[in-house]
Amino acid sequence: MVREQYLTTTDESGALSSVSEYIYMIGIYGWRKRCLYLFVLLLLIILVVNFALTIWILRVMWFNTEGMGYLQVNADGLRLEGESDFLFPLYAQEIHSREDSALLLHSSENVTLNARNANGDVTGSLSVGPSQAEGFGQHFNISSNHDENLFYADGNGAVVGKGKLRVTGPEGAVFEHSVRTPLVKAVLNKELKLESPTRSLSMDAPKGVHVKALAGNVDVTAHFNILLHSTTGLLVLEAESVRLPTLPVGKARTSGDSQGMYDMFEVCVCPSGKLFLSNAGVSSTCSEHQDC
Repeated sequence: MVREQYLTTTDESGALSSVSEYIYMIGIYGWRKRCLYLFVLLLLIILVVNFALTIWILRVMWFNTEGMGYLQVNADGLRLEGESDFLFPLYAQEIHSREDSALLLHSSENVTLNARNANGDVTGSLSVGPSQAEGFGQHFNISSNHDENLFYADGNGAVVGKGKLRVTGPEGAVFEHSVRTPLVKAVLNKELKLESPTRSLSMDAPKGVHVKALAGNVDVTAHFNILLHSTTGLLVLEAESVRLPTLPVGKARTSGDSQGMYDMFEVCVCPSGKLFLSNAGVSSTCSEHQDC
């Protein structure tokens, strides 16, 4: 705002003359001044509201010098007391429970644990859902508290590290392929059954196969034939008595009936227990064809 002011002065001749002087006054007046005051008042109100909200958030979230409520921040990491809900994925290097309590993970859908490499690719995963549990990785290993290998599995096979694998299901265990084990044993006072419903069952061992029933019988049942082969050794049946109760009984022949005589044999037994065949005759021919 500029204001013009006139002053009266006297010159050398004594005549009066008027001199104009300009005085500059700087400021905000009128509606601009009122708008400025209103804006400053609005800033003060926003500042007070923000300060009140900050105090309210600090009180509600329980912020303190050690952390936030049950969440404490220390040099070893984060410590969380009580139950917590995570709405998004949780990334952590290690998760430990308290020394006097267990670590529980609950989810209405499933719980998934993923391991990633430096590129962010998933190298191992374990997912536990409402109906099944799934996991994948290069290998799977279960160890005891003393760092003993209990179970190990990879693409080549599975290994049970402890001395015994017990199957307690009523239907037993079903193996689609071969099983390598030094001992197959039934539970005490239970029967042991090895069965192949649609294929053959074979037991191979470089130093021998032993089948023992200390308090019962050994039953071998087949729909067709039961073959016992020994390549270079003997077949020994060691028992108090060896019985063949269902052998067919042949018809008696007369001395003059020699037709088909050489198509029949008789079984002979040596004093050592060895069996051999001899051509059948009217009487025993074992003494004539001894092979003991």
